[in-house]
This record gives sequence, C-alpha cells and structure tokens, in this order.
Amino acid sequence: MTASNSSSSRQTLTVEREAGNTETRRRLSDLPGWLLSSTTVLILLTVWEVVVRTFDISVILFPAPTRIVQALVEGFTDGPFLRHTWVTLQEIIYGFGIAVVSGLLVAVWVSSSRLAEKIVLPIVVVLQTVPKVALAPLFLVWFGFGMESKILTTALIAFFPILVNATLGFNSTSSDQVNMMRSFGATRLQVLTRLRLPTAIPSIIAGLDVAVVLSVIGAIVAEFVGSQAGLGYLIIASNTSLDVATMFAALVVLSTIGLVLHYAVVLGGRRLAFWSEENRARSVAN
Repeated sequence: MTASNSSSSRQTLTVEREAGNTETRRRLSDLPGWLLSSTTVLILLTVWEVVVRTFDISVILFPAPTRIVQALVEGFTDGPFLRHTWVTLQEIIYGFGIAVVSGLLVAVWVSSSRLAEKIVLPIVVVLQTVPKVALAPLFLVWFGFGMESKILTTALIAFFPILVNATLGFNSTSSDQVNMMRSFGATRLQVLTRLRLPTAIPSIIAGLDVAVVLSVIGAIVAEFVGSQAGLGYLIIASNTSLDVATMFAALVVLSTIGLVLHYAVVLGGRRLAFWSEENRARSVAN
C-alpha cells in the first residue's frame, strides 16, 4: 500500500511539473518577440562582459561589450565612423535601387514574352553560377577604387533574387483572370498594372527582403577587395592596426543598417500587400 501511494505521488508530481513547464512555455510564447530577442541579447552581452573581465582577456583578442560601445561612441564623435558609414550606405542604397529597377523590368519582360524567356533565362542561369564576389576585382580594374565598382557589385548580387521572385510572382497570375480582363478590352499595360503586378507583390517583397540583406554583404565585400572609404575599408584598416574593438563597432553599425533596411522592406511590403489585394479585388470585380 505504501509503495502504491509513493508511486501515485511521484506520478502526480510529474504531471504537475509538466503542467507547470507547459504553462511557463505558454507565457513565454505570449511575450512580444522584440522583448524575448532583446532579453536574449542582453543576457549574452552580460555573459560576454563577465567572461572577459573574469579571465582578463586581452582587448586585442576579444574586447568587452563596454569597450566596443566606447569605440562606437568615439568613432561617431571624434573618429571617422560617420564618413565611412555614409559611403557604405550610399553604395547599398544605389546598388539596391539599380537592382530593384533592373530586376523588375527584366522580370516583366521575361514573364510577358516566351522569346525573352528563352533568351534571358539561360543567360541568367549561367551568370548565377558565377560567384559574384569573384567579379569584384574585375569591376575594380574597370571602374577604379571609387564608389562605382562597389555599387555595381552590390547591384549584381541583389539583382538575381529580385528577378527570380518577381518572375515567379508575375507568372502566378491566373490565366482565367487575364483572359477575363482581355475580354473586356483591357490592354497589356492594364493587365500588368491592375492584375499581374498586384498578384506578384508578395513574391516581389520576398525577393526585396533577400536582396536588401545581400546588398549590405555586396557593398562590404566590394570594399574588402579595394576601397579608400567605407565600413569595409574601416574593418580592414582596424584589422591591420589590431584595433579589434573598432572592428566589432563597425560590425554593429553594419548589423544596424541591415536590420533597419530589412524592417523598412517589411513595413513597406505590408502596405503594398494591402494595396495589391484591394486593387486586384477591384479589377476582378470590374
């Protein structure tokens, strides 16, 4: 009888423990995502700081977060961070803008013409197999150490995800809806702007989200190859002088730029998605 009661008590405790764990996980999952992410980052930074100070790790090998923040503040107040950040930001924005315009135009052309699809897609596949980073030295020879070679590298890296996703989005339009609009006398331009483009918006936004992150990578890689300014140049210069804190500070700036651009695309995509659904519904209804 005693053994039976003991076993029953253990089972009850196990059930209660599992119920408590489930309730804890449910409460954690109900918290805002930004709060969970911020808390996790704060914990990691605290552990990082404690480990560096406890084991007295050299700043040349692994600087503490407080030292990185100090380098970041000094870099923007008295140092060259502002100038280098502005150079890299221009390369990212211009390169991304060129990729968006060219990618969407080629996607419209390819999705509208079987001949264009047969001509362009094989070329795109061949170019896609070539590592874009390997072209950066070639662009450097052609265009020099200025921003032009960095912008071109950035645009080329960001071009392909936009082209592929936009083409898939345009081709996903229902042929029945296209035929219905044409039966009412809609022109090719009207079909594109009122039906195919709104339908393709989700795919285009997905491509833009990937491309904007690749734009940051492309600009930095191009600066690594050869540059006279920019955050990539600053990282290389800091590496040469063993200023690891400044290197980490530059990485923080790059991460911030990437996050801001990512959320800008996400927020803009939500507005465009709402417009596309509204516009497509109106076009089909009319």
